[in-house]
Amino acid sequence: MRVGTFVLAAQFPGQGQGEALHRAVRTAEVAEEAGLDSVWLAEHHFVPYGVCPSAVTLAALLLGRTRRIRVGTAVSVLPSVHPVALGEQAALLHVTSGGRFTLGVGRGGPWVDLEVFGSGLPAYERDFPESLDLLLRWLSEPRVGAQGERFAFREVAVVPAPGELIGGPAAPEVVVACTSQHSVRLAAERGLPMLLGMHCGDEEKAEMVACWERCAREAGRDPDEIARIGAGHVSAGVAQVADRTADAAEALVKAMPGWLKQGLDAHVTVDGRQRAMRDPVAYTELLCGLHPVGTPRLAADRLAATAERTGITRFALLAEGSGDLTATEENVRRLGAEVLPLLA
Repeated sequence: MRVGTFVLAAQFPGQGQGEALHRAVRTAEVAEEAGLDSVWLAEHHFVPYGVCPSAVTLAALLLGRTRRIRVGTAVSVLPSVHPVALGEQAALLHVTSGGRFTLGVGRGGPWVDLEVFGSGLPAYERDFPESLDLLLRWLSEPRVGAQGERFAFREVAVVPAPGELIGGPAAPEVVVACTSQHSVRLAAERGLPMLLGMHCGDEEKAEMVACWERCAREAGRDPDEIARIGAGHVSAGVAQVADRTADAAEALVKAMPGWLKQGLDAHVTVDGRQRAMRDPVAYTELLCGLHPVGTPRLAADRLAATAERTGITRFALLAEGSGDLTATEENVRRLGAEVLPLLA
């Protein structure tokens, strides 16, 4: 069982952006001290839902601040960046961190980001597979050129080459955020593990894992390869540890709805389409029921149950749901000291 923390750099009502970013950095530092496996960094633009606009940049800072823990993006939004630029950054972090960097990528949403960065709606609706394939080529080949519908350029050298890491893997690990059967098939066909969101319950995640395995077999992958790649699937969730389950849930229900409302309401679509937003209180209560929110024993039992039902043994758990720095640090420490030993 590999348990890490999921860092959104969420800006709660009444907080400044610097406060949210300081809490994000401290969460990662405490996660290493507490013995967690990894820290996963979210990326958002122009909204208080999360105030980190570049997960790969924050990852660079945290890789320099830590020595053991893995640092991953959850996710770097491919439609907002050129895949070669992201590939160069990923290779740089892979080599300089000794192989501790994981690149999580996703499609994002139809947000105004696409207008601001000039990529346009097709980058979201049509071009994600082309972007992903170019990124993967950059991380695996010595020279790369492109003649695609979106990207076309002459062949150039890959510098730094991910394989320059001495004594480590030839390329950084890549995972794909999956929210539909289309993205599941995309990940399976390319031999990449999935990152599954915290809004999903165990039944839905199990269905997505089964779909991924079926698509991987159809793509010609053998059982050993499917098992090896599948061991890298990541389940995102929320964690709040307290002496009483009611206290853990109360801490989240008091704080998260205000953050969710201001954060989700701030999203603007690029084409004016209406987006149905979740009810903040109902969503918080749903998360409390799905994930390790409660006593250490309950938290461990829920993680073990998810692993048994889905086959996923790797977790990225949001620990900042209280919105408070001191409470977040304590929550992360309790995860390491009181929950992890119950999973051994």
